[in-house]
Amino acid sequence: MNLAMSKADREAFLSETRVGVLSIPEAGLGPLAVPVWYMYQPGGSVRLVTGGSSRKAQLLRKAGRASLCVQVDAPPYKYVSVEGPVEIVGPPDFERDVGPTARRYLGAEGAEIVALRKGASRRCPRELDTRAVAECGLPQVAGRTDRGVDQYNAG
Repeated sequence: MNLAMSKADREAFLSETRVGVLSIPEAGLGPLAVPVWYMYQPGGSVRLVTGGSSRKAQLLRKAGRASLCVQVDAPPYKYVSVEGPVEIVGPPDFERDVGPTARRYLGAEGAEIVALRKGASRRCPRELDTRAVAECGLPQVAGRTDRGVDQYNAG
């Protein structure tokens, strides 16, 4: 039984609202692995907003690569793992990066609260300048599903 997802299935899964675990190599230590909110549209790159001077951003700049794993932790189990080059593309744009990410993870009401809290940032961009947008290309993407425990065990 082939449990691999098709490219279309992987892209659809990755575009759903889930928390991913970003892993970034760190010399002399194991990789930094942290949960992240991210944005993805099929056929595009993975984008995430992080603190511009955070350990995560520093390691992304240094390594230039990262892995992201997104999963469903209940039956039927599924995951998509992506790995590729990462580039810090600059400070986030509220309308392109912050607002859509807040709506994706917090819903309309939560996004409105973020918008109110960040309202001053739109007038005074220094606050947003302390954050960074990382973009990851997707040269290697893998995904699997168990398609249900009974089918998997019958396999």
